[in-house]
Amino acid sequence: MRSARVLLVLLAAGCAPMQWAKEGVMPTQANEDAVKCQQDAWREAQLNSWWYTRPLGPIVAHDAAGHAFVVWPGGPFSDPFNDPFLEEGRLAHFCMRSKGYELVPAEPGKKP
Repeated sequence: MRSARVLLVLLAAGCAPMQWAKEGVMPTQANEDAVKCQQDAWREAQLNSWWYTRPLGPIVAHDAAGHAFVVWPGGPFSDPFNDPFLEEGRLAHFCMRSKGYELVPAEPGKKP
């Protein structure tokens, strides 16, 4: 029974809306910084995914011993680290952290 309560509390906490906060910064300035970071992150993620996208179809890869083998599918979706949407979120988060913001739960009654 105790583990069910703990699980319920953790699930409820995971659904809490979050917002970027920094001491001495007004919410409007935080919003402007978040939008700027999001735009820069989108631009960077799109550029990276365009440059590093492999052609569709099979590709030849090499193992640690240097032996060649064919990988199928060898398209842009075969590499989970080449996902522009995940990269965009990571870059936007990094940008806000580098500006000194912390991601905190939003106060009740206020928009995040």
